[in-house]
Amino acid sequence: MTLKHLTRRTFASLVFCVLAGMSLAPMAMAQEAPRVKFVTNAGEFVVEVYPDKAPKTVDNFLQYVRDKHYDGTIFHRVIGNFMVQGGGYDQRYIERRTRPPVEHEGREALAKGGPRNTVGSIAMARTNVPNSATAQFFINVADNGFLDPSAQQPGYTVFGRVVSGMETITKIKSTPTGFGGPFPSDVPRTPIVIQSATLL
Repeated sequence: MTLKHLTRRTFASLVFCVLAGMSLAPMAMAQEAPRVKFVTNAGEFVVEVYPDKAPKTVDNFLQYVRDKHYDGTIFHRVIGNFMVQGGGYDQRYIERRTRPPVEHEGREALAKGGPRNTVGSIAMARTNVPNSATAQFFINVADNGFLDPSAQQPGYTVFGRVVSGMETITKIKSTPTGFGGPFPSDVPRTPIVIQSATLL
């Protein structure tokens, strides 16, 4: 075997490895996005979150998942043409204790190509103060572009989206609502309970 033949073979192997690596790169990147499975009494759904877009928000959310904070909480605010919100109250409408608020990353996430407030996306709920989000989240059931960050408003930090089980979200958004606990409206008459939230 000559050096020339060896070089050609080595070069061919190198090209193959590079091409194989290129073809596998998108798959590897896709696998890097953590997924969380929610089991509710209305069905199951899975969300995929993007630490490369909103790292502090995702870390905060996943820590609540690891701490089992969401297990036993309810969707306490359901507006069928807007969004479904949960993760803060148990079935007795007692608010769960939370860690300090997470820094708002709405504009930064959007600038990095993160998802917008469209159907199926998940975002952090907060008060009128941008840096006030703790554990509560909402899932958009309509395209709510007015919630996106802009130069005029901080908007809401979208950090992932539902990748399976959207039929469960549709079922939740369609449930009859009324008053419940401290809330005068938009509370499911039959409680929608998050039985478990598990990092896959």
